[in-house]
Amino acid sequence: MHLFYYLLISVCIIFSILPLVRNQHWIFRVLEFARFQVAILQLAVLVLVLLFFTPKTLIFWTTAAVTLALIVNHVVILIPYTVIYKRKPVQKISKNSDLISIISVNVYQFNKDYQQLITLINEVQPDILLTMESNQAWEDALTVIENDYPNFKKVPLENTYGIHFYTRLRVENIKVNYFISDDLPSIEASLLTENGERFTFFGVHPPPPSPTEEDTSKERDGELLAVAKAVREVKNPVIVTGDFNNVAWARSSILFRKTSELIDPRIGRGFVATFHAKYRLLRFPIDLFFHSTDIFIQDFKTLRNIGSDHLPLYCSFSINKEEDLQEDEVETLHEDDLEQVDELIEKGIEEDGNRPTVAQE
Repeated sequence: MHLFYYLLISVCIIFSILPLVRNQHWIFRVLEFARFQVAILQLAVLVLVLLFFTPKTLIFWTTAAVTLALIVNHVVILIPYTVIYKRKPVQKISKNSDLISIISVNVYQFNKDYQQLITLINEVQPDILLTMESNQAWEDALTVIENDYPNFKKVPLENTYGIHFYTRLRVENIKVNYFISDDLPSIEASLLTENGERFTFFGVHPPPPSPTEEDTSKERDGELLAVAKAVREVKNPVIVTGDFNNVAWARSSILFRKTSELIDPRIGRGFVATFHAKYRLLRFPIDLFFHSTDIFIQDFKTLRNIGSDHLPLYCSFSINKEEDLQEDEVETLHEDDLEQVDELIEKGIEEDGNRPTVAQE
Protein backbone atom coordinates (compact mmCIF):
# COMPACT_ATOMS: atom_id res chain seq x y z
CA MET A 1 0.00 0.00 0.00
CA HIS A 2 2.84 2.38 0.86
CA LEU A 3 4.50 1.78 -2.50
CA PHE A 4 1.21 2.34 -4.35
CA TYR A 5 0.63 5.61 -2.48
CA TYR A 6 4.08 6.99 -3.23
CA LEU A 7 3.84 6.00 -6.90
CA LEU A 8 0.38 7.58 -7.26
CA ILE A 9 1.23 10.77 -5.40
CA SER A 10 4.47 11.11 -7.41
CA VAL A 11 2.57 10.83 -10.69
CA CYS A 12 0.08 13.47 -9.51
CA ILE A 13 2.90 15.81 -8.48
CA ILE A 14 4.64 15.36 -11.84
CA PHE A 15 1.36 15.94 -13.72
CA SER A 16 0.83 19.15 -11.74
CA ILE A 17 4.36 20.50 -12.19
CA LEU A 18 4.88 19.77 -15.90
CA PRO A 19 2.31 22.38 -17.11
CA LEU A 20 4.17 25.02 -15.11
CA VAL A 21 7.24 24.53 -17.33
CA ARG A 22 7.30 27.06 -20.20
CA ASN A 23 8.15 24.57 -22.89
CA GLN A 24 6.01 24.07 -26.03
CA HIS A 25 6.54 20.31 -26.29
CA TRP A 26 3.30 18.34 -25.99
CA ILE A 27 4.51 16.57 -22.82
CA PHE A 28 4.28 19.88 -20.97
CA ARG A 29 1.29 21.41 -22.76
CA VAL A 30 -1.20 18.56 -22.96
CA LEU A 31 -1.41 18.20 -19.16
CA GLU A 32 -2.89 21.70 -18.93
CA PHE A 33 -6.10 20.17 -20.25
CA ALA A 34 -6.54 17.82 -17.29
CA ARG A 35 -5.80 20.29 -14.50
CA PHE A 36 -9.28 19.88 -12.96
CA GLN A 37 -9.14 16.07 -13.08
CA VAL A 38 -5.62 16.00 -11.61
CA ALA A 39 -6.68 18.34 -8.79
CA ILE A 40 -9.66 16.11 -7.90
CA LEU A 41 -7.45 13.01 -7.94
CA GLN A 42 -4.84 14.70 -5.73
CA LEU A 43 -7.48 15.85 -3.27
CA ALA A 44 -9.01 12.37 -3.04
CA VAL A 45 -5.62 10.75 -2.49
CA LEU A 46 -4.64 13.32 0.13
CA VAL A 47 -7.85 12.88 2.13
CA LEU A 48 -7.61 9.09 2.05
CA VAL A 49 -3.98 8.92 3.15
CA LEU A 50 -4.50 11.47 5.91
CA LEU A 51 -7.28 9.27 7.26
CA PHE A 52 -5.77 5.82 6.80
CA PHE A 53 -2.03 6.03 6.09
CA THR A 54 0.33 4.89 8.89
CA PRO A 55 2.99 5.50 9.99
CA LYS A 56 3.12 9.17 9.01
CA THR A 57 6.82 9.68 8.42
CA LEU A 58 8.74 12.81 7.36
CA ILE A 59 8.60 11.80 3.69
CA PHE A 60 4.84 11.30 4.03
CA TRP A 61 4.34 14.81 5.43
CA THR A 62 6.65 16.25 2.77
CA THR A 63 4.68 14.70 -0.12
CA ALA A 64 1.40 15.68 1.56
CA ALA A 65 2.54 19.30 1.91
CA VAL A 66 3.70 19.45 -1.73
CA THR A 67 0.39 17.92 -2.83
CA LEU A 68 -1.60 20.43 -0.81
CA ALA A 69 0.38 23.33 -2.30
CA LEU A 70 -0.26 22.03 -5.82
CA ILE A 71 -3.99 21.61 -5.10
CA VAL A 72 -4.10 25.24 -3.96
CA ASN A 73 -2.32 26.24 -7.19
CA HIS A 74 -4.91 24.32 -9.24
CA VAL A 75 -7.75 26.03 -7.38
CA VAL A 76 -6.28 29.50 -7.89
CA ILE A 77 -5.98 28.85 -11.64
CA LEU A 78 -9.39 27.21 -12.08
CA ILE A 79 -11.62 29.22 -9.74
CA PRO A 80 -12.28 32.06 -12.25
CA TYR A 81 -13.82 29.48 -14.59
CA THR A 82 -16.44 28.39 -12.07
CA VAL A 83 -19.76 29.88 -10.95
CA ILE A 84 -18.15 30.49 -7.54
CA TYR A 85 -16.16 33.34 -9.07
CA LYS A 86 -18.18 36.53 -8.83
CA ARG A 87 -17.97 38.58 -11.99
CA LYS A 88 -19.38 42.08 -12.10
CA PRO A 89 -23.13 41.75 -12.77
CA VAL A 90 -24.23 43.30 -16.04
CA GLN A 91 -27.42 45.24 -15.57
CA LYS A 92 -30.21 45.05 -18.08
CA ILE A 93 -29.17 47.23 -20.97
CA SER A 94 -30.82 48.37 -24.14
CA LYS A 95 -29.82 46.39 -27.22
CA ASN A 96 -28.44 48.23 -30.23
CA SER A 97 -28.88 45.01 -32.19
CA ASP A 98 -31.22 42.06 -32.33
CA LEU A 99 -30.13 38.92 -30.51
CA ILE A 100 -27.54 37.05 -32.58
CA SER A 101 -26.81 33.34 -32.13
CA ILE A 102 -23.87 31.16 -33.10
CA ILE A 103 -23.21 27.43 -33.22
CA SER A 104 -19.53 26.50 -33.40
CA VAL A 105 -18.84 22.78 -33.73
CA ASN A 106 -15.99 20.44 -34.59
CA VAL A 107 -17.99 17.84 -36.50
CA TYR A 108 -15.21 15.18 -36.49
CA GLN A 109 -14.25 14.53 -40.09
CA PHE A 110 -14.97 10.78 -39.92
CA ASN A 111 -18.44 11.25 -38.41
CA LYS A 112 -20.94 10.28 -41.11
CA ASP A 113 -24.09 11.11 -39.17
CA TYR A 114 -24.65 14.39 -41.00
CA GLN A 115 -28.36 14.47 -40.25
CA GLN A 116 -27.83 14.94 -36.50
CA LEU A 117 -26.18 18.32 -37.09
CA ILE A 118 -28.71 19.31 -39.75
CA THR A 119 -31.59 18.52 -37.38
CA LEU A 120 -29.94 20.54 -34.62
CA ILE A 121 -29.48 23.52 -36.96
CA ASN A 122 -33.13 23.35 -37.97
CA GLU A 123 -34.18 23.28 -34.31
CA VAL A 124 -31.89 26.03 -32.99
CA GLN A 125 -31.88 28.25 -36.10
CA PRO A 126 -28.58 30.01 -35.33
CA ASP A 127 -27.67 33.13 -37.27
CA ILE A 128 -24.13 31.83 -37.76
CA LEU A 129 -22.79 28.29 -38.13
CA LEU A 130 -19.07 27.46 -37.98
CA THR A 131 -17.99 23.87 -38.65
CA MET A 132 -14.49 22.49 -38.25
CA GLU A 133 -13.00 19.23 -39.56
CA SER A 134 -15.60 19.54 -42.31
CA ASN A 135 -14.40 17.92 -45.55
CA GLN A 136 -16.03 17.57 -48.96
CA ALA A 137 -18.49 14.96 -47.70
CA TRP A 138 -19.64 17.34 -44.95
CA GLU A 139 -19.87 20.20 -47.42
CA ASP A 140 -22.07 18.10 -49.72
CA ALA A 141 -24.32 17.09 -46.82
CA LEU A 142 -24.75 20.69 -45.65
CA THR A 143 -25.96 21.98 -49.01
CA VAL A 144 -29.51 21.40 -47.68
CA ILE A 145 -29.15 24.37 -45.30
CA GLU A 146 -28.02 26.85 -47.94
CA ASN A 147 -31.52 28.18 -48.63
CA ASP A 148 -31.61 29.36 -45.01
CA TYR A 149 -27.91 30.29 -44.94
CA PRO A 150 -27.22 31.91 -48.31
CA ASN A 151 -23.93 33.54 -47.31
CA PHE A 152 -21.04 31.19 -46.77
CA LYS A 153 -17.36 30.43 -47.17
CA LYS A 154 -16.30 26.83 -47.74
CA VAL A 155 -12.84 25.37 -47.26
CA PRO A 156 -13.19 21.57 -47.55
CA LEU A 157 -9.98 19.77 -46.61
CA GLU A 158 -9.28 16.11 -45.93
CA ASN A 159 -6.55 16.77 -43.34
CA THR A 160 -9.07 17.40 -40.47
CA TYR A 161 -8.62 21.17 -40.82
CA GLY A 162 -11.43 21.93 -43.25
CA ILE A 163 -13.63 24.81 -42.11
CA HIS A 164 -17.05 26.04 -43.24
CA PHE A 165 -18.88 29.25 -42.36
CA TYR A 166 -22.60 29.84 -42.97
CA THR A 167 -24.73 32.83 -42.03
CA ARG A 168 -28.15 34.32 -42.66
CA LEU A 169 -26.83 37.77 -41.73
CA ARG A 170 -25.81 40.35 -44.28
CA VAL A 171 -22.16 40.07 -45.28
CA GLU A 172 -19.75 42.84 -46.19
CA ASN A 173 -16.79 40.54 -46.64
CA ILE A 174 -15.69 36.98 -45.90
CA LYS A 175 -12.12 35.84 -46.37
CA VAL A 176 -9.91 32.90 -45.52
CA ASN A 177 -6.70 33.58 -43.61
CA TYR A 178 -3.62 31.37 -43.46
CA PHE A 179 -1.68 32.99 -40.66
CA ILE A 180 0.79 30.19 -39.91
CA SER A 181 0.54 27.46 -42.54
CA ASP A 182 -1.08 27.01 -45.96
CA ASP A 183 -3.05 23.99 -44.69
CA LEU A 184 -4.48 25.69 -41.60
CA PRO A 185 -7.31 27.99 -42.73
CA SER A 186 -9.29 30.34 -40.52
CA ILE A 187 -12.32 32.49 -41.30
CA GLU A 188 -12.69 36.26 -41.00
CA ALA A 189 -16.07 37.81 -41.78
CA SER A 190 -17.42 41.35 -41.57
CA LEU A 191 -21.15 41.07 -40.85
CA LEU A 192 -24.18 43.31 -40.41
CA THR A 193 -27.13 42.69 -38.11
CA GLU A 194 -30.70 43.31 -39.25
CA ASN A 195 -30.59 46.88 -37.94
CA GLY A 196 -27.20 47.62 -39.47
CA GLU A 197 -24.83 46.99 -36.54
CA ARG A 198 -21.46 45.92 -37.92
CA PHE A 199 -19.28 43.28 -36.21
CA THR A 200 -16.37 41.03 -37.14
CA PHE A 201 -16.30 37.26 -36.72
CA PHE A 202 -13.17 35.10 -36.56
CA GLY A 203 -13.38 31.31 -36.71
CA VAL A 204 -10.22 29.37 -35.85
CA HIS A 205 -8.95 25.79 -35.59
CA PRO A 206 -5.22 25.45 -34.87
CA PRO A 207 -3.56 22.02 -34.42
CA PRO A 208 -3.14 20.47 -30.96
CA PRO A 209 0.13 19.44 -29.34
CA SER A 210 -0.17 15.70 -28.82
CA PRO A 211 1.80 12.47 -29.34
CA THR A 212 -0.41 11.63 -32.36
CA GLU A 213 -0.45 15.07 -34.05
CA GLU A 214 2.02 17.92 -33.50
CA ASP A 215 5.07 17.45 -31.27
CA THR A 216 4.82 21.01 -29.99
CA SER A 217 2.26 23.76 -29.51
CA LYS A 218 4.26 26.16 -31.72
CA GLU A 219 1.76 26.24 -34.59
CA ARG A 220 -1.23 26.38 -32.26
CA ASP A 221 0.18 29.21 -30.18
CA GLY A 222 1.45 31.09 -33.22
CA GLU A 223 -1.94 30.83 -34.97
CA LEU A 224 -3.88 32.03 -31.93
CA LEU A 225 -1.58 34.96 -31.29
CA ALA A 226 -1.60 35.95 -34.98
CA VAL A 227 -5.40 36.06 -34.79
CA ALA A 228 -5.14 38.08 -31.55
CA LYS A 229 -2.94 40.65 -33.28
CA ALA A 230 -5.38 40.83 -36.21
CA VAL A 231 -8.21 41.46 -33.73
CA ARG A 232 -6.32 44.45 -32.30
CA GLU A 233 -6.61 46.15 -35.69
CA VAL A 234 -10.40 45.77 -35.88
CA LYS A 235 -12.46 48.75 -34.75
CA ASN A 236 -15.84 46.96 -34.78
CA PRO A 237 -17.26 44.63 -32.12
CA VAL A 238 -15.44 41.28 -32.42
CA ILE A 239 -16.23 37.61 -31.82
CA VAL A 240 -13.54 34.89 -31.96
CA THR A 241 -14.59 31.27 -31.64
CA GLY A 242 -13.61 27.77 -32.72
CA ASP A 243 -11.77 24.66 -31.63
CA PHE A 244 -8.70 26.27 -30.04
CA ASN A 245 -7.27 22.87 -29.03
CA ASN A 246 -6.41 24.69 -25.84
CA VAL A 247 -8.09 25.13 -22.48
CA ALA A 248 -9.20 28.58 -21.34
CA TRP A 249 -6.77 28.68 -18.39
CA ALA A 250 -3.67 27.72 -20.38
CA ARG A 251 -0.95 30.36 -20.54
CA SER A 252 -1.26 30.73 -24.32
CA SER A 253 -5.05 31.20 -24.08
CA ILE A 254 -4.55 33.90 -21.47
CA LEU A 255 -1.87 35.47 -23.68
CA PHE A 256 -4.38 35.39 -26.54
CA ARG A 257 -7.00 37.09 -24.37
CA LYS A 258 -4.61 39.82 -23.24
CA THR A 259 -3.19 40.40 -26.73
CA SER A 260 -6.62 40.66 -28.34
CA GLU A 261 -8.06 42.58 -25.36
CA LEU A 262 -11.16 40.41 -25.51
CA ILE A 263 -13.30 38.90 -22.74
CA ASP A 264 -13.67 35.19 -21.95
CA PRO A 265 -17.37 34.50 -21.18
CA ARG A 266 -16.46 31.35 -19.25
CA ILE A 267 -15.11 33.48 -16.41
CA GLY A 268 -17.76 33.36 -13.72
CA ARG A 269 -20.02 31.07 -15.79
CA GLY A 270 -18.37 27.66 -15.53
CA PHE A 271 -16.17 25.37 -17.61
CA VAL A 272 -18.74 24.74 -20.41
CA ALA A 273 -16.62 21.75 -21.42
CA THR A 274 -16.91 20.47 -25.00
CA PHE A 275 -14.40 17.62 -25.47
CA HIS A 276 -14.57 14.63 -25.18
CA ALA A 277 -18.31 14.39 -25.91
CA LYS A 278 -18.54 10.71 -24.94
CA TYR A 279 -16.63 10.83 -21.65
CA ARG A 280 -18.10 13.22 -19.11
CA LEU A 281 -15.32 12.73 -16.55
CA LEU A 282 -12.66 13.40 -19.19
CA ARG A 283 -14.21 16.53 -20.69
CA PHE A 284 -12.29 19.76 -21.21
CA PRO A 285 -13.24 23.25 -22.44
CA ILE A 286 -11.21 23.44 -25.65
CA ASP A 287 -13.82 25.01 -27.94
CA LEU A 288 -13.38 28.60 -26.84
CA PHE A 289 -15.14 31.90 -27.36
CA PHE A 290 -13.97 35.47 -26.83
CA HIS A 291 -15.70 38.80 -27.40
CA SER A 292 -15.13 42.54 -27.24
CA THR A 293 -16.59 44.78 -24.55
CA ASP A 294 -19.51 45.89 -26.69
CA ILE A 295 -20.77 42.30 -27.04
CA PHE A 296 -23.17 41.28 -24.25
CA ILE A 297 -23.70 37.54 -23.76
CA GLN A 298 -27.20 36.28 -23.08
CA ASP A 299 -26.72 32.50 -23.32
CA PHE A 300 -23.56 30.41 -23.39
CA LYS A 301 -23.73 26.61 -23.29
CA THR A 302 -23.08 23.31 -25.02
CA LEU A 303 -25.72 21.56 -27.11
CA ARG A 304 -26.45 17.86 -27.49
CA ASN A 305 -24.00 15.39 -29.02
CA ILE A 306 -24.20 15.16 -32.81
CA GLY A 307 -21.99 12.06 -33.13
CA SER A 308 -18.72 14.01 -32.96
CA ASP A 309 -16.07 13.88 -30.26
CA HIS A 310 -16.89 17.56 -29.57
CA LEU A 311 -20.14 18.97 -28.25
CA PRO A 312 -21.47 21.97 -30.21
CA LEU A 313 -20.88 25.31 -28.51
CA TYR A 314 -23.80 27.75 -28.55
CA CYS A 315 -23.80 31.46 -27.77
CA SER A 316 -26.37 34.22 -28.15
CA PHE A 317 -25.49 37.87 -27.71
CA SER A 318 -26.44 41.43 -28.50
CA ILE A 319 -24.35 44.48 -29.36
CA ASN A 320 -24.29 47.75 -27.46
CA LYS A 321 -21.51 50.19 -28.33
CA GLU A 322 -22.63 52.85 -25.87
CA GLU A 323 -22.29 51.01 -22.54
CA ASP A 324 -18.88 50.58 -20.89
CA LEU A 325 -20.01 48.09 -18.22
CA GLN A 326 -17.48 45.45 -19.27
CA GLU A 327 -14.39 47.61 -19.75
CA ASP A 328 -12.83 46.55 -16.44
CA GLU A 329 -12.95 42.87 -17.50
CA VAL A 330 -10.33 43.49 -20.17
CA GLU A 331 -6.76 42.49 -19.34
CA THR A 332 -3.90 43.89 -21.38
CA LEU A 333 -0.31 42.96 -22.08
CA HIS A 334 2.69 44.59 -20.55
CA GLU A 335 4.86 46.38 -23.10
CA ASP A 336 7.55 43.68 -22.91
CA ASP A 337 5.03 40.92 -23.67
CA LEU A 338 4.37 42.16 -27.21
CA GLU A 339 7.89 41.15 -28.22
CA GLN A 340 7.26 37.68 -26.80
CA VAL A 341 4.00 37.45 -28.80
CA ASP A 342 5.88 38.26 -32.02
CA GLU A 343 8.48 35.61 -31.18
CA LEU A 344 5.81 32.96 -30.63
CA ILE A 345 4.14 33.84 -33.94
CA GLU A 346 7.48 33.57 -35.74
CA LYS A 347 8.14 30.16 -34.13
CA GLY A 348 4.74 29.01 -35.37
CA ILE A 349 5.49 30.12 -38.93
CA GLU A 350 8.89 28.40 -38.88
CA GLU A 351 7.50 25.13 -37.50
CA ASP A 352 7.05 22.38 -40.10
CA GLY A 353 3.72 20.76 -39.22
CA ASN A 354 3.56 17.01 -39.65
CA ARG A 355 0.12 16.73 -41.29
CA PRO A 356 -0.84 14.39 -44.14
CA THR A 357 -2.89 15.82 -46.99
CA VAL A 358 -5.51 13.13 -46.36
CA ALA A 359 -5.99 12.10 -42.74
CA GLN A 360 -6.75 8.52 -41.77
CA GLU A 361 -9.04 7.64 -38.88
